[in-house]
Amino acid sequence: MNHVVTFLADGSDWINFDVGALRDQFWNDTIEGLSQGSIYALVALGYTLVYGVLRLINFAHSEVFIFGVFGAYFTFFGLGFRPGPTPELGAGELILYLALALIVAMLVSGATAVVVERVAYRPLRRRGAPPLVFLITAIGASFVLQQILFIWRGGNQERAIRLMRPQEVFTIFGASVTNLQIIIVLASIVLMLIANTFINRTRLGRGVRAVAQDPDTATLMGVNKERVIMLTFLIGGLLAGAAALFYLMKAPTGASYQGGFLLGIKAFTAAVLGGIGNLRGALLGGLILGIVENYGQSVFGGGWRDIVAFVLLVVVLMFRPTGILGESLGKARV
Repeated sequence: MNHVVTFLADGSDWINFDVGALRDQFWNDTIEGLSQGSIYALVALGYTLVYGVLRLINFAHSEVFIFGVFGAYFTFFGLGFRPGPTPELGAGELILYLALALIVAMLVSGATAVVVERVAYRPLRRRGAPPLVFLITAIGASFVLQQILFIWRGGNQERAIRLMRPQEVFTIFGASVTNLQIIIVLASIVLMLIANTFINRTRLGRGVRAVAQDPDTATLMGVNKERVIMLTFLIGGLLAGAAALFYLMKAPTGASYQGGFLLGIKAFTAAVLGGIGNLRGALLGGLILGIVENYGQSVFGGGWRDIVAFVLLVVVLMFRPTGILGESLGKARV
């Protein structure tokens, strides 16, 4: 049976179960899921890096991401673009404007992440605060950043500014693959490979892994722990800024002071799904989450998209409590 609809007692449509829709939309859902999952993965890397080094769930990371969204948005605005029809730009102009917005978004998110670390978390480390205090502070920092945006821009959502119109490049089994999807997936993978190479191949990256594995011994061996922690927040912020631009290019809505909440929760879910503290796990978790929630939307309907994502996490953790890869940052090897 391809189609089953269950009704509540009052006759309203409660849940739609349509396997045929998944069959018909399978490749479209997969391609769209990969592009959405790439954004989750970039944000998830920030969660996984901070957790790997500090054993801290930085719930303010979703606001670090949304600050980058506003950074990209006002870069477009400052360049003279306004909400409305997509402008006709040449390839060179488009690349230049997107590159400029990418740089600004990464700098804004990176700076926000560093400020959060210095203002909210560093004083707690110096006083030897217990883990619960860090967790509460992370939640508080998230709300503070939200309110800063609310005071600055108000509760209204900024209308989307589009510089790029999605156009079909080729098809896979009848499913359209657009230029926008290709850019998001390829750019995200390149950025994640750069981050992975940096952590595993460079001297600073070895310092990050050393602090993640044994901070006290790393300090005795000459590693500047505070510098490593600041670097970890900075890298996570830079990646979140890149994700912010891709989100702004893709999302049907514009920038909102609460816009990072749900995406941040899903990115955290992706990090846990792949193995919190594992860079490759964040990539894998993000891609899987993006694909599966699209499948769930086709089968159960759009209202169940988010529920499917979190049910997936629960099911995986029942069998793999440490996540799919489950390897910590301190033990990770190429």
